[in-house]
Amino acid sequence: MSFLQFGALVLLGIPVLASDPAYLARMEKFRAAREADLKAEGGWLSVAGLFWLKEGTNRLGSAKGSEVELPAGAAPAALGVLNLRGGVATFEPSRGAAVTLDGQPLRARVTLRPDGKGQQPSEIGTGRLKLTLIKRGERLGLRLWDGESELRRKFAGTRWYPVDPAWRLEARFEPAAGGSTFSAETLAGTKETYESAGFAVFSKGGKQYRLEAARSGGRLWFLFRDGTSGKTTYKGARQMYTPVPTDGRLTLDFNEAINLPCAYNPWTICPLPPPQNRLTLAIEAGELDYRPH
Repeated sequence: MSFLQFGALVLLGIPVLASDPAYLARMEKFRAAREADLKAEGGWLSVAGLFWLKEGTNRLGSAKGSEVELPAGAAPAALGVLNLRGGVATFEPSRGAAVTLDGQPLRARVTLRPDGKGQQPSEIGTGRLKLTLIKRGERLGLRLWDGESELRRKFAGTRWYPVDPAWRLEARFEPAAGGSTFSAETLAGTKETYESAGFAVFSKGGKQYRLEAARSGGRLWFLFRDGTSGKTTYKGARQMYTPVPTDGRLTLDFNEAINLPCAYNPWTICPLPPPQNRLTLAIEAGELDYRPH
C-alpha cells in the first residue's frame, strides 16, 4: 500500500491494518497484476458474447438473424457457415470474406478444435474480432472476443477488503488418494469434474474448517463460497491458488482470494463450489464484488 493510498483510506474512515511493509508491498503488486490481467487485451473483459451452436447449419456474420450475430461494422454481413454434426464442428468462410484461422488466412472448409484436454481451441478471426470454440458437457459454443468491448472500455476497477494478516492461515493438508475427483455444477447447467488433490484443514475463531483443492498445473486451486458471498463478495464463488505443499502444511492467504470471471462478465461460464467448499465462515478478505458504476 502506497503512502497516498494509506492517506486516502484514513480520510475515508476505512481501517488500515498494520502489517509487515514487505507483505503489504507484495499484496499491492498482486492486486495490480490482477487488475492488469482483467483489463489486458484478451483478458476476461474482452469476452463480448457466447453463442451455443445448434445441430446443423449456423450462419456467422453481422446480418440480422444470423445464428452467430456479430457486431455491425466489425464483421461482414456473411462471415461463413459453421456446420455441427454429431459433435464435430466444421467452418467454411464466405467467398470474399477476410477470415483467419489461428492467425493465418482461411479460404477453405476446416474442422475446428474445441478447448479442453490441454489443447488450445481453434480461433476464427475477422478484423478486431475473434471467435473460439468451447465445449461444456455435450454442448458446443462460440465465444466472441472483442478488444473494444463495452465491458473493457467502461471497466470501473477491482475492489478489495483492506489487507489483513489475520486471514493468512496455516493449514494442515490431507492428500487425496490417487485418482480421486470431485464435481462442480456450472452456471451453464453443465458439470465439470476435477482431479482432487486433497483437503486443507484450518481453524478460525475456535472452529475447524475444510476446503477441497483441485490440481491446477503445479498449484492447488480452491473454489469456495463463504459467509460474505452475495453480501460483500461475488455471490457465485471466489477462488484462490496456493503452491502444492511438500511437508503436509500450507498457507491459505485469503487476502489473495479473487473473483471468478462471471463477477465481471455475463458471457463467461463459471463453476459453482461443491457442497464441501461452502463455508458458513465470513471470510472478510480478498476481492470484493464488482460495482460497474
